Amino acid sequence: MLKRKSFEKAQFADNLPNIKNLFLQQQEAVSKFFDLINYDEITALARKLYDCKGSVLFTGVGKSGFVAKKINQTLVSTGTRALWLAPVDALHGDIGLVSQGDILVMFSKSGSTKELLTLVPYAKAKGAYIVALTSKPESTLARVSDMHVTLPLQNEVKAFAQVETTESRESPPATSNSIQMLFGDTIAVALMIARGLSMKAYAMNHPAGRIGKRLVMKVKDIMKEGKQVCKCTPGENGLAALSTMAANPNSGGVCMVVDANDCLLGTLADGDLRRALAAKGKSILDLPVKELMNFAKQFPHTVPSSMMAIDAMGDMDTKKVNYLPVVGENNKLEGVLTLHDLVAAGL
Repeated sequence: MLKRKSFEKAQFADNLPNIKNLFLQQQEAVSKFFDLINYDEITALARKLYDCKGSVLFTGVGKSGFVAKKINQTLVSTGTRALWLAPVDALHGDIGLVSQGDILVMFSKSGSTKELLTLVPYAKAKGAYIVALTSKPESTLARVSDMHVTLPLQNEVKAFAQVETTESRESPPATSNSIQMLFGDTIAVALMIARGLSMKAYAMNHPAGRIGKRLVMKVKDIMKEGKQVCKCTPGENGLAALSTMAANPNSGGVCMVVDANDCLLGTLADGDLRRALAAKGKSILDLPVKELMNFAKQFPHTVPSSMMAIDAMGDMDTKKVNYLPVVGENNKLEGVLTLHDLVAAGL
């Protein structure tokens, strides 16, 4: 078994191409794309998409279809009313998504994709404006579309072994798909800028993403409250407070010290207990909490529940603490925010 594995490893090493050379091929192809691209065509397309009163639909077959679907999702998330239209399904009912004033963007490297060519006259009959994105300006799809944008492609990165044959061996679309993706995402950014899309508006479309959470979530959305908050009174002794902390799995190693009206008087954290133990010895278990809270430290920094969670996280970093009491009017305790809560929320 070891011999076989050694042989296979050696064979792999013998067959492994020059990786750097492959990346240089990609670099050359992408550089040529930028050298040959027609910015007038691109500007016209961007303006057409910006002015669209209907929906922008994207379609494609195979790997170009996956790219089209991804660009569609990018535009949707950045404020453009966009839809994905599966070309085969479109010919069996889904063309009902197409309406007068819509733009149908077709991705096809060759411009000869049968499914797309079949779809064109029916989409036009529904009132759609057809845009073809191909690497072949002389292709059939380029000719029958209302607008064509050329995505210049020198060649795909060479993937097949060199053989002595006259057979055409075009490599898989490892380069053309990258160019399609780069092109589509850049158009999406151009539309974002043209529409003046703010980061906050972008975040509203990404509530589960990190950007969305940082720009939308407030302290009140994340903080512990009610029975999750570990609380004690200034009159009880250290042992009772320690027992309360140990019994509450959400304590985070800190107990909020409050009066009869639930107003914050201070905090008793494991750090306070350690400092008190070093100063007073084991007698701290019998001492009242009022003599242990805020031990050898300032009154705890607090935050309001309306504060942005990301700003509270910044306060924690500045103050070098891992929790913040959340208080309202008259210092009334509303909850507690911990660093663990912020991390768990994805901030």
